[in-house]
Amino acid sequence: MKKFKNFLTMTIGCVLLAFGVYFFKIPNGFATGGVTGIGTVLAQITPVTPGVWIWGLNIVLLLVGFIFLGGQTGVKTIYCSMFYSGITYFLEKFLPLTEPLSDQPLLELIYAMLLTSIGSAMIFNSNASSGGTDIVALLLKKFTSIDVGKALLISDFIVAASSFVVFDIKTGLFSLLGLFAKAFLVDAVIENLNICKYFIVITDKREEISGYIMRTLHHGVTVHSAVGEYTKGEKSMIHTVCKRTEAIKLRAAIKEMDPHAFIIVTTSSEIIGRGFRGV
Repeated sequence: MKKFKNFLTMTIGCVLLAFGVYFFKIPNGFATGGVTGIGTVLAQITPVTPGVWIWGLNIVLLLVGFIFLGGQTGVKTIYCSMFYSGITYFLEKFLPLTEPLSDQPLLELIYAMLLTSIGSAMIFNSNASSGGTDIVALLLKKFTSIDVGKALLISDFIVAASSFVVFDIKTGLFSLLGLFAKAFLVDAVIENLNICKYFIVITDKREEISGYIMRTLHHGVTVHSAVGEYTKGEKSMIHTVCKRTEAIKLRAAIKEMDPHAFIIVTTSSEIIGRGFRGV
């Protein structure tokens, strides 16, 4: 079930990524970096379509990755790279676009960034990638001492800046805006996908609350004794983490079992361990 959910998440992510690229980025010439940006720019100065460029560049990078990185390329990355490229190519064949969907480039840039950022975040969250410049990052990491993040930012900036020459100033400005927006959006979406709740519960009903968390929610519990400095009374302090969808249920259950319980709930964007994310 977990593997199927992972596969479904990657597939939906690839579809969103392809839709954002094909329907909003390519028609407007938004070159916000990566293989997509390179393909968009090259298609403008060659007779080859963006979909073919994206697919071809991803195949070349995957082959280079296999030669120099071996297993690091990963089956998931191969699937996502080829599936995403394939969707883009087939959209070109069966649903050709000759112009942008609207006359509002800013609106289209927003949709382009939202769809591609959500799609990329879903793929990354499944411990995969859409290939492309991610493979370049692994190669840089292996063979040079260059800071990978800075190198990729510079390369994406060059791609975005090239749209000033290949297209026009307005398209170039939109491309740079999209590049900067992408840097923040992907991280923000990943954090929201992984949001969990950390509970600290001070209570007299240790066994009832701990039992509910372990038997009903199937999460671990850490308990230690606590003394209130004002009352000098001894209580139990329960620590646990749960998924966002379980937090409301847990809070209601605690208040039902111990109406006087003191509950502290904080938000965490990443929990690593059994029942949550692997290391």
